[in-house]
Amino acid sequence: QVQLVESGGGLVQPGGSLKLSCAASGFTFSRYVMNWYRQAPGKERELVAGISDGGGSTNYADAVKGRFAISRDNAKNTVYLQMNSLKFEDTAVYYCSTVAAPDGSWSPGRYWGQGTQVTVSS
Repeated sequence: QVQLVESGGGLVQPGGSLKLSCAASGFTFSRYVMNWYRQAPGKERELVAGISDGGGSTNYADAVKGRFAISRDNAKNTVYLQMNSLKFEDTAVYYCSTVAAPDGSWSPGRYWGQGTQVTVSS
């Protein structure tokens, strides 16, 4: 089955950096767009960044442009989110997500990781 496992969250001071990772399995990773979302307390989940299957195209929410960078390593089935110049308002649970067909299936579905907490605090 499809599994997405995030890691790398934690507590960081404003202006600091963190790098999140998401290890994927259960589908052909290199064929699918990967996304990072986040959800802050009391707010709806929002798209933070996305990357094309080959990694040549990326997109970002306006709130993180110029500070965050999404990348992927298709050999390692892993997508990353480098977060720099972190702000208080970046505090949220960060989720890795994709719409993909599991190995052995032709039916795509939306899949989510369990999330990793990022807290920006002084």
